Amino acid sequence: MTWNTPDDRRYTETDEWIMLTGDSATLGLTDYAQDQLSDVVYVELPARGETFEQGDIVATVESVKAAADVHMPVSGAVTEANSAIEDEPEKVNADPYGEAWFIRITPADSAEIDSLMDADAYARHSAARDD
Repeated sequence: MTWNTPDDRRYTETDEWIMLTGDSATLGLTDYAQDQLSDVVYVELPARGETFEQGDIVATVESVKAAADVHMPVSGAVTEANSAIEDEPEKVNADPYGEAWFIRITPADSAEIDSLMDADAYARHSAARDD
């Protein structure tokens, strides 16, 4: 199977994406992750102003088949949480790279983004797990 992996963002081994826009970054779950979870029924997001280190658990997602932690791709402070996906968690399945973004942050060190996978590397990583 081939999943959507847009070239304009970076990816983690734990299936999060991050897209840098100026001094801000938006993050969410990948198409692969939402597919593995199946029907998402609950999303819990952090509050604005909370700070996290790279790798920290920043959100929780529950589906009809599993629960999953969402990890912080880079260190930073939450500037906005997407409350729309708390109200309509099914958006995570429908539009993981668009309407279903999780949080926006101010990265503490944008160089951490360079350590993440690009779209090609993440696509290979996802495909390897599916074999």
